[in-house]
Amino acid sequence: MISPAVVLDHVQKTYGQGAQAHTALQSVSLEVPAGEFLCLLGASGCGKSTLLHLIAGLEPPTSGSVSVPAGGAAMMFQDPALFPWLSVADNIGFPLARKGLGATAQKARVQELLAMVNLDGWGHRQPHELSGGMRQRVALARALAQDARVLLMDEPFAALDAMMRDRLHDEIERVWRETGLTIVFVTHNVREAARLADRVIVLASHPGRIAGEFSVKLPRPRRIDAPEVAQLSRTITDSLRSVLRGNDDAS
Repeated sequence: MISPAVVLDHVQKTYGQGAQAHTALQSVSLEVPAGEFLCLLGASGCGKSTLLHLIAGLEPPTSGSVSVPAGGAAMMFQDPALFPWLSVADNIGFPLARKGLGATAQKARVQELLAMVNLDGWGHRQPHELSGGMRQRVALARALAQDARVLLMDEPFAALDAMMRDRLHDEIERVWRETGLTIVFVTHNVREAARLADRVIVLASHPGRIAGEFSVKLPRPRRIDAPEVAQLSRTITDSLRSVLRGNDDAS
């Protein structure tokens, strides 16, 4: 049995106090085995991003516990958030410099990461010279530079057009295979989840909680327009609709 890389045990996250309190997550228990590609799926406001923030250590849980490997987790956001005054290479090397890596070792590692995300020869460029997809590749390389064994991705391709998103699906799947990372990927796109995941967790809202789970046994590599991906997407969508109806009935 593969040991879990991430463990959440009865996690609750509440913002505010008294009458102003808002529970974003309630009694969430989840284990993510090492090397799994897990997608968190749900409507806006169901706590997907909050869950990532807890795993990343950006916020503490109100109650319950969160366990991640030594070295923590790296995070990639929807906005690449690159430093505009730094080159591509210096953006990627920023976490390495903070760790005190020497200049020669840092340069070598940056070149490895540029090659890994198919940006060989672009290290001297500035972020404004890149397309949106290329900026997200730089953000991915910067996250990988942290050498964490868990990568958290918060709707990283949501702002991209369909063709670029499809290309980056291939890229992230390739990087995942090459590195053996554990990936927790937040999305509201059902097809994207079915395309990428080993397992899909469906979250309900108000408060955020686990409402369903789908193990994805489809062979890889997958195409987002493949009939079997479409069929799984329909099944998951039906589950989401049921969850949303339940939320409406409870409100």
